[in-house]
Amino acid sequence: MKSTLPEIALPLHDAAFVADPYPLLARLRQQTPIGYDPALNRVVLSRYADIAGVLRDKRFGRSALHRYSRDELGWPPADPRQANFDSFNDNHLLDSEPPKHTRLRGLLQLAFTPRRVEGLQGRIEDILARQIEHLGREFDLVAEYAEPLPVTVIAELLGVPEEARPLLRPWSAAIVRMYEPEKTPEIQAEAERAVLDFSELLRELVAQRRVKPQDDLLTALVEVEQGGDKLTEKELIDTAILLLNAGHEASVNGLAAGVLALLRERQHWETLVRAAQSEDSLPYFRRAVEELLRYDTPLPMFERIALERVELGGAVLQAGDKVALLYASGNRDPEKFERADQIVLERDPNPHLTFGLGIHYCLGAPLARLELAQSLRALCRTLPDLHLAQPEQTPHYTGGFVIRGLGKLEVVSG
Repeated sequence: MKSTLPEIALPLHDAAFVADPYPLLARLRQQTPIGYDPALNRVVLSRYADIAGVLRDKRFGRSALHRYSRDELGWPPADPRQANFDSFNDNHLLDSEPPKHTRLRGLLQLAFTPRRVEGLQGRIEDILARQIEHLGREFDLVAEYAEPLPVTVIAELLGVPEEARPLLRPWSAAIVRMYEPEKTPEIQAEAERAVLDFSELLRELVAQRRVKPQDDLLTALVEVEQGGDKLTEKELIDTAILLLNAGHEASVNGLAAGVLALLRERQHWETLVRAAQSEDSLPYFRRAVEELLRYDTPLPMFERIALERVELGGAVLQAGDKVALLYASGNRDPEKFERADQIVLERDPNPHLTFGLGIHYCLGAPLARLELAQSLRALCRTLPDLHLAQPEQTPHYTGGFVIRGLGKLEVVSG
């Protein structure tokens, strides 16, 4: 890409930046809201309005390979070391474009319904109660509380047997590391194995559902039909893998980051503790969760690809040029949100970017919202005196900036 934009450098793997990216993001919004990062070879957007504009612009997409060959785009040949990952990635909803995206989303919405999600509320309460019972006085909120729930819920929703569930989180972690801009051969190899192993498990489960249907989402995906059209077996398997990955990354990272923010600013935690005593407090927690997802965005950067010649911020992009969208920056943009750098639990409306906008708006957002609201309420209700075990210590984040998650969060109750 040739760019006339001012150059910037995003330190995506710098530990200090990952731990607290917001000062740098604020400077970008003020000084270089549209810049070019030569190391990433991407135009970088940091203002809410610019990000939202690209997300709604049909001249940008998640993929360009439905229109052009890699040669036409000037991209290097496909890497054979990640052939199975690429096949998975090219075949699911997230990286598809119309008309394929329209078809897949239409079929999935018939199976993955709001009613099915809301029907999980009682089951989520039971799982959370059991988890809290087994927590010690001091525990790692990430590994012992934030991670188990979404994995268990999406596994139950899909119908993955209990003995296979311990494999799901490691598989997912291996796959999502491929979305960081820099990938080592080791990361590629681990993702390849994860895709193959996950696909083998799901292929067996799909075969079972065809013979003996169950009351689960996998059966619904096998049976869903629209105008005579059905999901192919590969579409079904790749969709199920995507649902697991997307179905818990936001929940795990969002809950851990949200609790960390609340415990650092104790007055907000105390507000939620008081609210949790009410039996009808779930709507309040749903609104609070929206604010926490805005305040510290669990998936801070996504990208879009130009599908044709586009002018953006004075620069001309050609088909195949990539744009980095800093959701975390847009969610702190004072032009869009009053008191953007503060937690405002009652903020309403709250049009944050965390689940995207436009045709690629996250299909699993209702499930993530429900899990987060119930998880946070259960913590506030049962462990009201929760506090950080090491308040002065800088938290450790795993990976880089794109999949930004706490590796551990030691907390103490009592």
